[in-house]
Amino acid sequence: MINVNLLSVSNLPKLNKLRKLELSDNRISGGLEVLAERTPNLTHLNLSGNKIKDINTLEPLKKLPNLHSLDLFNCEVTMLINYRESMFALLPQLTYLDGFDADDQEAPDSDPEADGDGLDDEYDENGEEGEEEDDDDEDELDEEVIDDEEEDEDDLEGEEEEDGVDDEEEEDEEDEDDDEGEDADLPQGEKRKRDLEDEGEEDPEDEEDEEDD
Repeated sequence: MINVNLLSVSNLPKLNKLRKLELSDNRISGGLEVLAERTPNLTHLNLSGNKIKDINTLEPLKKLPNLHSLDLFNCEVTMLINYRESMFALLPQLTYLDGFDADDQEAPDSDPEADGDGLDDEYDENGEEGEEEDDDDEDELDEEVIDDEEEDEDDLEGEEEEDGVDDEEEEDEEDEDDDEGEDADLPQGEKRKRDLEDEGEEDPEDEEDEEDD
């Protein structure tokens, strides 16, 4: 509920399992006892950018035994003398105040308790499974590529065979055309005589010549 012009948390429903509550950049100035009543298991509370002016306003947070991190950045209370020492004394359960512990060590970027236990393990398992699936997909792609190459080779061989047949037929046709072309140049009688010789018959004129002899 960030920057939604909240004046108080009095209407907050009962959320026993809620662990992290974001209330930054609102206009809350008090009434924090409601948090202890309705969100008893809070571990992280962000009240930065609100109208909290003094430490006493934060005293009800003592009733949140699991409160691990509190953020009051940009609240007027942070301008008080000995602010940090006073807050750690008021709320001994705190580990981090405004992102730093009592020794000024910065809080880690993420807290497994706040973000959910076991998420990293689940992510790793899913990641491994995803890698295995990727490997299977790569194998399938390789097989498809090989099949495509074999089909291309078969197509090329078929085209070569067809080309060979066509070439032979074209040569035969060209030979026939040449023969016909040569016959076309001969006189009609010579052409007939040549046809008879091809068929194994004699020219009738030759037979008459023989009879005269």
